[in-house]
Amino acid sequence: MINITLPDGSIRSYEKPLTVLDVAKDISEGLARQVISALFNGVTVETSTVVDIDGSLTLYTWRDDAGKKAFWHSSSHVLAQALEELYPGVKLSIGPAIDNGFYYDVDLGDRSISDKDFKTIEDKMLDIARGKHDFKMKSVSKADALQKYSQEENQYKVELIENLTDGEITFCDHSTFTDLCRGGHIPNTGIIKAVKILSVAGAYWRGDENNNQLTRVYGISFPKQKELKEYLELLEEAKKRDHRKLGKQLELFTFSKKVGQGLPLWLPNGTALRSRLEDFLKKAQQKAGYEMVVTPHIGHKELYVTSGHYEKYGEDSFQSIKTPKIDEEFLLKPMNCPHHCEIYNAKPFSYKELPKRYAEFGTVYRYEQSGELHGLTRVRGFTQDDAHIFCTPEQLDDEFKKVIDLVLYVFGSLGFEDFTAQVSVRDLEKPEKYIGSVENWDKAEQAIINAVKDKDLEYIIESGEAAFYGPKLDFMVKDALGRSWQLGTIQVDYNLPERFDLTYKAADNESHRPVMIHRAPFGSLERFVAILLEHTGGNFPLWLMPQQVTILTISEKYEKYAQKVLNLLENNEIRALIDDRSETMGKKIRDAEVQKIPFMIIVGEQEEQTDTISVRQHGGADLGQIRVSELVTVIETEINKILQQF
Repeated sequence: MINITLPDGSIRSYEKPLTVLDVAKDISEGLARQVISALFNGVTVETSTVVDIDGSLTLYTWRDDAGKKAFWHSSSHVLAQALEELYPGVKLSIGPAIDNGFYYDVDLGDRSISDKDFKTIEDKMLDIARGKHDFKMKSVSKADALQKYSQEENQYKVELIENLTDGEITFCDHSTFTDLCRGGHIPNTGIIKAVKILSVAGAYWRGDENNNQLTRVYGISFPKQKELKEYLELLEEAKKRDHRKLGKQLELFTFSKKVGQGLPLWLPNGTALRSRLEDFLKKAQQKAGYEMVVTPHIGHKELYVTSGHYEKYGEDSFQSIKTPKIDEEFLLKPMNCPHHCEIYNAKPFSYKELPKRYAEFGTVYRYEQSGELHGLTRVRGFTQDDAHIFCTPEQLDDEFKKVIDLVLYVFGSLGFEDFTAQVSVRDLEKPEKYIGSVENWDKAEQAIINAVKDKDLEYIIESGEAAFYGPKLDFMVKDALGRSWQLGTIQVDYNLPERFDLTYKAADNESHRPVMIHRAPFGSLERFVAILLEHTGGNFPLWLMPQQVTILTISEKYEKYAQKVLNLLENNEIRALIDDRSETMGKKIRDAEVQKIPFMIIVGEQEEQTDTISVRQHGGADLGQIRVSELVTVIETEINKILQQF
């Protein structure tokens, strides 16, 4: 007999051997019809996997993220088979599931794939899927695996296999197709009912620009045609909200090849937007006891050697800056935290002076591969709303909760209401990825878990997602299109205080180590603005809009009255401009709509005579003819409703 522990803690006993599907059937026939993948003792397995030892079992359906991952990973196998049949001699490399769908990187030789070929590939995939071919895993010796791909002259698979351990190599078969694979598949291809090839792109093998460039084919699949239709509609809406398109339309930012890839240039509207975000957070931070600091854009290489950043990220950073002095090297700042440690070290502290909260909008630089750059979401220079709190161990719990309150205030003020807290901990099987003692890691991870429980946050624990120096609390936020983004992070760090020899004088008159909290509610201003743009479609909260009101004059005769209205608005700190161009009123209104300006004021003879304004809202709603003071009240009420005091 074997004992199977289910996610709810219940234990079921069975005669061995049996399959994962047998367990599902024992629970419910309905569940058995829906289950497509599973997790047994921490390993992703198929429903056909034989279970013959005690263990914990989680069953996945299409509704689960892990179920979707298995579905899309299996679909990538079907894509690979389709490409082999359509392009004989193609060399396959890797084909993982991604957040939305899957891709496969292939070497087509001197051939290419364009959007004209998408329908042919989709039809071939669906034809294969209709065969209802079972996915079957098999173990293969390293020698046999190398022989298979050596005969096919596939250097990509050979390189992958050479880095694997003999006895742990598996292949997956379906239909007439076989591929090197670790597992995690749906029962058979027949479950795949709808397929769409989304795009093709170039991708260097293993992300190295010195390697061959492969063709990356992106796709997505669903168990129902209706779900594909809904996804494509969502995709169209996402294109309309693309922050790169909106950023150009609203004149927020631009890029220049002469300046360099991944280095955004903020235009006046975007700079004003950034400034308001910074002022908003500075005000909240001031109330919470933070002190603003400023640190250089470069630092001595030794600074980052001490912090551990050079060892972990040196290869991904810009090259060292050499000075005329021999053996003197500087780096563009990849992180703000080492600089803040040195600010703390500038004077001795007593426990009575802690916590110290240092905040900075610090620009940092990281050399991302050119193929990874994407608008504002992936850049080489970005500004973090960074802060570091140095506190006693006794203060840690309270300080961490206060940071959670600050993050939630930021989300609420900007319309992000649907989020999950993710406790990101170390991967216990890869201790070499982290610095510091096991004892300190245990304390830091438990501190975060205690805080989220006390704040009654819905949370999940993700292994392997911690920073190299400490665990963190990440906030996974869903935008208006249901997409999940990581926004806001809080980290507990016992390690940097040790590496920088940070101390404070405790009540026992002895020197003790402070605990360090890293936090950034926005993360990076660049990425945050991009996500906010796509979440709102450019219709920012009223308090954040670069221009809240535009005053449209019917003719030049009313420019003087328009100026009077402008002065009244500006006296009430409302951002407004006059559009006195020699254009038709229809053209002025259309341009204001494109710019997403919340309120349009129309002034002409009637308004001037009655000392009123005619007001139209973005989207077409008409507020009629009112006094300027009434519009001021409308705007202030709406802003105060959203922007509550911290």
